[in-house]
Amino acid sequence: MESNSRIIVALDFDHRRAADEVVDTLGEECRFYKVGMELLTAAGPGLVEHLVAKGKEVFLDLKLFEIPKSVAGAVRAAGALGASMVTVHSMGGVGIMSAAVAAARDFPRLRVLALTVVTSMTSSDLADIGVTGSTSTEEQVLRLARLAEGAGCHGVTASPQEAVALRGVLGAGTLIVTPGVALPGESPGDHARPSTPRGAIVAGASHVVVGGTVTRAADPAAAFRLVRASLES
Repeated sequence: MESNSRIIVALDFDHRRAADEVVDTLGEECRFYKVGMELLTAAGPGLVEHLVAKGKEVFLDLKLFEIPKSVAGAVRAAGALGASMVTVHSMGGVGIMSAAVAAARDFPRLRVLALTVVTSMTSSDLADIGVTGSTSTEEQVLRLARLAEGAGCHGVTASPQEAVALRGVLGAGTLIVTPGVALPGESPGDHARPSTPRGAIVAGASHVVVGGTVTRAADPAAAFRLVRASLES
C-alpha cells in the first residue's frame, strides 16, 4: 500500500469552510479524509458526497452504538454517500456489528471498522464503567477485537499502542486504523495512548489518522509531506 493511502487526515472542524480549505490546500497529495460526528452534523452529508466526487476516500467515523436495525440503516446511508469506511462501537456487542456488516454487503467499497476502546480512555476510565479487576486497556481492546472479527468486521480502530498485539491476533489482512498519532515533539491532544505515525505503522497499523499535526499547521501541505516521509523512512 502506498504511504499516501495509509494517511487519513481528520477534518475535525465545526464548519465546512475550514474543511474545504484544508482539502483544497492538500490537493492531490492527500487521498483519504476522516469526517466525524461534529463536522457531519455541522456540514451535512453533502460534504461527504463532495469529497467522494473529488476522488477522495472518506472514513466516516460515526461510532455507531444503537439497536441493530438503526445501525444497519446508518451503514446503508454511509454506503450510499460513497464512504470507504464507517465505524461501529464494538461495546454494543455482536448483534450491532453483525447488522453493520450485513448492511455493508450492498456496497463493495465500504468497510466496517469496530471501535475498540476510545483512544482517550485509560484503565481507570474502564473501571468507571464497570470493566474492573485486572483487565488492562490492551486486554479489553483485544477482547473486543476478537468479537469484531467473529462478527465479520473488516477491521478495528484502536490506539497505536495496541497495534502490535492486534496484528498478532487478527492477522495480516485485517485493517487496523490508529488515531492518536502526531509527529515527534507535537502534542497528541486528547489521546491518552499515542504514538508517532511511523511508530504506529511499524507496530502493525494499516492506516494512521492525523489531525492537528496537519490541519492546524502553518503549512498543512508541508506537514502532510513530513508525515508521509516518516512512513517511508
